[in-house]
Amino acid sequence: MSGRIVVLVSGSGSTMEALARACARGDVPGRVVAVLADRCCAALDRARALGAAAETLSPAGFASRAAWSEALLERVLAYRPELVVSAGFMRVLAPVFVRALAGSLINLHPSLLPRFPGAHAVRDALAAGARVTGTTVHFVDEGIDTGEVIAQESVPVLADDTEASLHERIKRVERELLPAVCRGLLEGRTAALPTPVGSRARP
Repeated sequence: MSGRIVVLVSGSGSTMEALARACARGDVPGRVVAVLADRCCAALDRARALGAAAETLSPAGFASRAAWSEALLERVLAYRPELVVSAGFMRVLAPVFVRALAGSLINLHPSLLPRFPGAHAVRDALAAGARVTGTTVHFVDEGIDTGEVIAQESVPVLADDTEASLHERIKRVERELLPAVCRGLLEGRTAALPTPVGSRARP
């Protein structure tokens, strides 16, 4: 089985690249066929270098969020994906998008949900004095990071951590966790993924 994967991005695309390379190695029974961004970003260059289609669809070019969401959905569906992955995509997806892709739309979030949802999860964990945070892969629903959890991995918060250093260690874990989750979903065996998986990220 070779599942078609579309990845939604807004930034560097390092996790997307890790997923694409895992597919190329045969670790994931799929292929990243397209990467769609809401802005010009480094992830698009990474996608092209990996042989995936790369497109930008900026909300600024549309009269409303609803119109942009419908256009984004149309572009995603054009690639006939089995799986759609939001990996560092800094937009809240509209209900029309979420409903159309229910069950095949997942998100990568840098905290152990339900703790620290939203756009500033790493900063919020530090501000709260958390000793452990991590990352979560979950199905997307119509809430903000409220969908069913598929898998989690914990990451210790070190005494000298900054937002940047902690986020980088979380990303290291995400580059392993996301391909594992995608493999489980494409093989139909997500029950084999423990939650949480444990703490592996070290300085």
